[in-house]
Order: sequence, then structure tokens, then C-alpha cells
Amino acid sequence: MSQYEEIPTNTPATVRAGMVPVADGLQMKRRNPAAAWIGLPLITLGIYHLVWYYKIHEELAMFDRRRVVPVAGPMLVLLLLGWTVIAPLVSYFGAGKRIQAAQKAAGLPASCSPGVGLLLMLLGGAGVIYYQVQLNKVTDSYKDAAVGDQVALYV
Repeated sequence: MSQYEEIPTNTPATVRAGMVPVADGLQMKRRNPAAAWIGLPLITLGIYHLVWYYKIHEELAMFDRRRVVPVAGPMLVLLLLGWTVIAPLVSYFGAGKRIQAAQKAAGLPASCSPGVGLLLMLLGGAGVIYYQVQLNKVTDSYKDAAVGDQVALYV
């Protein structure tokens, strides 16, 4: 018996160099950051921002089912508690932490900074671009996987 664990050949995604998959999840959708930030929200009078926020949380929950990711809660915070100012800021910071955890689970360096995302949200909502670019790094790391395909998680 070998001291090294053999990786099965039918793993759902490309194996990262020197890393052994520990779980699996579902591939997320790659989105255009500029469209998510300004294009679609302009067309829909801001409603798409809520849809985008809900969708990324839904996909993060399916990507790594080992973590508890609230799906509707963060979007409802923006919708119902936006007037408090503090609640949305806490929600945006939490979204950055969840994206950072997804990057780690994908075997990538955690390049998403919740603080930077939060500051950019205060500057014309540009945090949407930042967060979507960071999410796209995760989706791009699974080149051959289509949306909803099983992908390997490493951490």
C-alpha cells in the first residue's frame, strides 16, 4: 500500500497541482462585471442589483455546500434595511468574506478583500465590479466546467 493517496481519474474537475480534492460543488455562472455594475441595473432601474446579489449568494451556497451561506437574507437586508446604512455595509462585507472562502475552496489564493469591496461599494457601487471579478476568478479556474457541473473543492 502506497503512502500517497491516489487521485481517481474520474474527478469532476481539473486537479490543482499537488492538491487533493476534499469535496465537490457546483460551478457558478461567469458574469460580465460592467454589465452587473451599471448596464443591467440602469435598464431595470436598480432591480438587477438585488437579483445579482441574490444570485451570487445562491451560487456560493451551491458551490460549497459545506458552508452555510444565506441566500435570500443578504438581498432582503438591502431591500428592507437599506435605510439603516449599517446593515447593508455589514452585508457587503459578509459577501466579500464568502467570496474569499470560495476562492480558497477552489484552491486559489484568497485575493478578495472584504474591506476593499466595502469601500468600493461606497464609491458609486463599484464593489459590484470588484466582487464579480473575484467571483470570475473562481469560475475561470474550472475552464472545462459548464454552469451547474460538479467541480472539485480543495480546502
